[in-house]
This record gives sequence, C-alpha cells and structure tokens, in this order.
Amino acid sequence: MKVVQFTKYGDPEVLEMVEMERPIPTGRRVLIKVEAIGVNYADTARREGHYVVPTPLPFIPGAEVAGVVSEVGEDVTSVHIGQRVVALIESGGYAEYVNVDERGVIPIPDELDFQQAVALPVQGLSAYHILKTMGRLEEGETVLIHAAAGGVGTLAVQLAKIFRAGNIIATASTKEKRALAKQLGADATIDYTKEGWKDEVLEYTNGKGVDVALEMAGGDIFHQTLDCLAPFGRLVVYGVASGQFTRMNPARLMGKNLSVIGFFLPQIMRKSELYQQSLQELLTYVQTGKLILAIGGVYPLEQAAEVHRLLQSRKTHGKLILVP
Repeated sequence: MKVVQFTKYGDPEVLEMVEMERPIPTGRRVLIKVEAIGVNYADTARREGHYVVPTPLPFIPGAEVAGVVSEVGEDVTSVHIGQRVVALIESGGYAEYVNVDERGVIPIPDELDFQQAVALPVQGLSAYHILKTMGRLEEGETVLIHAAAGGVGTLAVQLAKIFRAGNIIATASTKEKRALAKQLGADATIDYTKEGWKDEVLEYTNGKGVDVALEMAGGDIFHQTLDCLAPFGRLVVYGVASGQFTRMNPARLMGKNLSVIGFFLPQIMRKSELYQQSLQELLTYVQTGKLILAIGGVYPLEQAAEVHRLLQSRKTHGKLILVP
C-alpha cells in the first residue's frame, strides 16, 4: 500500500510517498480501506516536531480516516466487512489502508458520504468538548471564537448556537471568512488582524467581556483574548498556530476569577464514554441538518505537501481532505 510519511522534521517537502506492506488485523483490530483522510494543524505540528507530545521518526501523520472495513481480526464483534466507518486514530492516516482498534470505529450513517464523515472527528469533537466539557458553556453565555472560518471554528460557531449561547462573536482575517461565520450563526464578526480588535469585543459586550473564549493562535492574541474575558470567564487553549509560545503571570487571573484551560483531544479519546457519545451526537446533528460541514478542498494523497502549505498559509476555510 502507499503511505505518506516523513523521516525528518521540517517544511512540507519532508513529506514523501512510499510503499509499505499492508497490515493484517488480529484480535480486535479492523483493517479499513481508506476513502477520505482529514488534514489538521496537528499534522503540520507533527511534521515540524512541535507537537504537544513527541513525534517518533519515521512518522505517518493523519488522525482521522473514513472508509470501508476490508478485513477484521478474530475477536471483532462490533463491525463487519463491507461496513462504511469513520475512525479517530493516533497516527497513520495518510495511507491507503489503516489498522485500528474496533473500539475507535464508528459506523457512518447512510445519509453521509466519506468526506462529510471524515470532516467530523478531530474538528467536530474538538469544537464540542472545547465548548461543553472544558469551556463549560452555559445557555445564554457569550462566546468568542477565533479563526471562525477554519475547521474547528466553523463547527464551534454552529455548536455554540445549538448549545444556546446568548451571543457568538467570531473573528477571522478576511471579509469572506467573516461572512461565512455570520452565515453559520455568528452574531458579530471582527477582524482580529486589525489593531484594537479586543476593544471591539468589549464594546460589543458593553464592557463586560465574554464568558468563554476559544484560542489557538498563541503569542499576543492569547494575551488580548485574556483581556476580553468577563468575570469567571474561561479561556480554552487548543493550539499555537503562530508558533509563538506565551508566558503569563498567574496572578493576572485572580482579579476576575479567570480560568485558562488546556485542551488536548487524545485525552478525550481515552475516555470512550465521552468520545463515542459525542461523535454519535455530532453525526446526528449532521444527519438532521443542524450542523453544516464546510469542505474547503479535496486533494489526492500525493499532494499532501501542497495541502500542508495551503493549511499553514491561512488562506483556506473549512476542512481540507486527502483521498488515496
């Protein structure tokens, strides 16, 4: 089978397509013939050697796949050969086949295609648990969502609406991206690349600030977002897209009883009751039309390096997908 891997950290050019033996599933393992692969910022962080946890070399990126079960191990009971499934995995997704534990496999409803299904696991589960589990968003509260036209952002805007947030403030760098966020349910949109954007947030909230903020840029954006929090506000950090790591004096949190909370999706995956229930809930939202999936582009697997370049250019919106 063909896979895309890297043997050293670096720019997108380190990604290379190679041939490998197709794995054989045993025990509770399931072999999936991959039809769609989700591309994420975590893949680029892995490639650069800047991920939250160490990335061993050589490494095959890719944490979400959708496809058809082609073989099963002798102890598999929950899925069968020929079934359409989606799976969230630690790594190895940039491949024609993946060998995964059946407990991480979720059947795809008939109404959804592979590309729709693969657009959900990483961004969908992240948006869901950043808002609900870590951010503890309550009905009527105000939420600030950065990069609202991105993979997590487009879903977070819609989920905040589903969870009955009082006001949703979305930030994005271009007029087109802000229009998309508005279309998806944002009450207000702001250009976070402009000087003084945090003053616009405070003005919109009549000086109170926001109850929950989603932050993935790092650097100065983190500090300005912290300034936007209302008393008892929660800032959930789920990435450092700028590559600029941030220092903070914890005493700064005390005056307004603020919280800064880290989010790392693999920890959610280790709690099967959280992972399976929330992914099923997300699939239902898509089935019923409550949640619209924004697909930003579909590319052949051999163009993985170009897709990484596109993602990191911040000129894309929605989910980027590779197909073997």
